[in-house]
Amino acid sequence: MRYRTRIDTESFSFADLRQVMAFASPARSGDYLAGIGAATAQQRMAARHVLADTPLKQFLEEALIPYEEDNITRLIIDSHDKQAFLPVAHLTVGEFRNWLLSEQASSDVLSALAPGITPEMAAAVCKLMRNQDLVAVARKCRVVTRFRDTVGLPGHLAVRLQPNHPTDDPRGVAASTLDGLLMGAGDAVIGLNPASDSLPVIERLLHMLDEVIQRFEIPTQSCVLTHVTQTLKLIECGAPVDLVFQSIGGTEKTNLSFGVTPELLDEAHAAALSQARGTVGHDLMYFETGQGSALSADAHHGVDQQTCEARAYGLARRYGPMLVNTVVGFIGPEYLYDGKQIVRAGLEDHFCGKLLGLPLGCDICYTNHAEADQDDMDTLLVLLGTAGVNYIMGVPGADDVMLNYQSTSFHDALFLRESMGLKRAPEFEQWLQRMQITDNAGRLQPPASNRLLADMASLKGLTA
Repeated sequence: MRYRTRIDTESFSFADLRQVMAFASPARSGDYLAGIGAATAQQRMAARHVLADTPLKQFLEEALIPYEEDNITRLIIDSHDKQAFLPVAHLTVGEFRNWLLSEQASSDVLSALAPGITPEMAAAVCKLMRNQDLVAVARKCRVVTRFRDTVGLPGHLAVRLQPNHPTDDPRGVAASTLDGLLMGAGDAVIGLNPASDSLPVIERLLHMLDEVIQRFEIPTQSCVLTHVTQTLKLIECGAPVDLVFQSIGGTEKTNLSFGVTPELLDEAHAAALSQARGTVGHDLMYFETGQGSALSADAHHGVDQQTCEARAYGLARRYGPMLVNTVVGFIGPEYLYDGKQIVRAGLEDHFCGKLLGLPLGCDICYTNHAEADQDDMDTLLVLLGTAGVNYIMGVPGADDVMLNYQSTSFHDALFLRESMGLKRAPEFEQWLQRMQITDNAGRLQPPASNRLLADMASLKGLTA
């Protein structure tokens, strides 16, 4: 089906809805690398005119990647909630944008609507929005999850404490963990990217993190971010697995490049549930995504990278995850060239994820060869804080010494909380006060006054 429009005296024609979506996207290096970006600003605006007039229900009738060829398409279509979709089923994409920005689209209404919105619908309306629109709507979307504490409540911001170490030295990991806890970070998860794929190394790190959590009765969860097949082996051998991690993408071929299928994720989800390690809830999957992964795997099928990213959220919400985050600038400038593109992508991903009912966080980050700097990250940090992001990363000094990229620090989280009046997860906040790390207002106390520092040195990770 061809799509056509006329602007002034110039006519524009698009081969199909997939091309309309690609040409309507804000300019970014990944789409141009894939050869699917708009050639001119006029062509981009024409595509947006066409997209605005496209009925939302068209996305149920015209799959961007054929149903027969892709299991993510099948999952999206087969799980679509027609009843939840009814309130907006009569709208075009442009009308949907206006409705989302209206007072009618309250937090409760958007929560009920989420199962009726497909990733492609979310991506489409995103392309018609300014940055402030993405902030305004995402701020109304609240997604609360629970395992050992509660993440995503209004007026709260959680932090993933990321104690990576280039050699997986338990003492180095423990030192970074202590650093983060003393700075009030770690309520989203204490989540470690291991440098090694060795199962014994990963198991040792899991036991160390679990010892910290259990000994000091910290209301949080741990995760060593290894492949899901490794996690299944760890569960089988009795290792203390809290959250199951996996990187995922928006097409079947992308996920196969990661060695992942929905059936494998189903198995891991069931195995982790059988552990019954949660105390206040059972949301236990942790997914990471990022624009450009489908292109890097040569698995995008001509679909633009922002829409591929939204489709990954379609897979994620199958599992009611505890955490999902876009690692927004990690893949590099081939996909998001500079600070402007990274900021826009971070807002897009957060908006689409929240609209689809996911607990979106963001690794606000960039690689050292991108045309970006920490000022760009500060801008995105404040915008996402305003938009109600569930959690951000806490990396010592904002410089990850294992993954070699720039992220956000414990201090950045303190800045955002103080400047916007945001609280930590309530159970974690109470623990910090009990340990005298913070006062009753959530402000950090002098280190010498807290109970954690004196006892921590006796742990294996610091003395091994």
